[in-house]
Amino acid sequence: MDYGREVTFGYFLIPNAADPLLDIAREVERRGLDSIGIQDHPYQRRFVDTWTLMSMIAAVTSRVTIFPDVANLPLRPPAVLAKSAASLDLLSGGRFELGLGAGGFWDAIEAYGGPRRSPGEAYAALDEAIDVIRKVWSGERNLRFDGTYYHLGGAHSGANSGPLPAHPIGIWLGVHGPRALRLTGAKADGWVPSFRGEVKQLVDMSNRLDDGAAAAGRDPAEIRRVLNTAGQITAGGVSDGMLRGPVTQWVDELTDLAVGYGFDTFVLWAEGEDQLPRFAEEIVPAVRTRVAEERGRS
Repeated sequence: MDYGREVTFGYFLIPNAADPLLDIAREVERRGLDSIGIQDHPYQRRFVDTWTLMSMIAAVTSRVTIFPDVANLPLRPPAVLAKSAASLDLLSGGRFELGLGAGGFWDAIEAYGGPRRSPGEAYAALDEAIDVIRKVWSGERNLRFDGTYYHLGGAHSGANSGPLPAHPIGIWLGVHGPRALRLTGAKADGWVPSFRGEVKQLVDMSNRLDDGAAAAGRDPAEIRRVLNTAGQITAGGVSDGMLRGPVTQWVDELTDLAVGYGFDTFVLWAEGEDQLPRFAEEIVPAVRTRVAEERGRS
């Protein structure tokens, strides 16, 4: 299913403190990519804090969109998360989107002072968090929300919630379970899965997302589909599986994911100094051309 969205491209930045992170971000923008996604694992000792890094990247770039890929909800309360997101969007001139996850690595989360949640509890908390975040972005007065996991008790009483974002920030959920996919279809603006080598699983999840949208009376085309493309661009002509092969294979496969399965954003997740330049110079323009050609024939 092709939803006709413009195809965009990004880079998955691992926030390793030993890496030249701001230089990499500048290179991503210089090479013409559209976005930078940054994983959020606050308990990882090798990583800098994702939110601090996103703020620094916003300060040293001028065009690229920035998003957490995805924010760790159990360690980032949704009202504060919403305030931080709105602030960064405002200060960056509307260049922020909110990737959001229900949580994982529960031992590490609990060790860092966060709650340990069952899958059902994590799903319910994520559902509530979406409502809280949107209330904080609403501009309304006297914000109130009474949930099982999150509460607003008259926040900003006598004043508007704010600051307001510079643009309508999308909430993109990084989820894979059936209930969470239905929630994404019903309430979210985007979906951020990671490709792990199995297309059928990805397609099945996308279908559940569509079912959730239809059940909520939404057009599935409203929902962004942002794929973390874990793979490797190789120098030879031999394939080692999907998204693990030469440039021509990547072009074919990304084009098929766009016009065949409705994905509109591809975020490169690959190791090696040559991967970003090869993706930006050899794959991105070719995929843009092929997608336009395929759509022109339909």
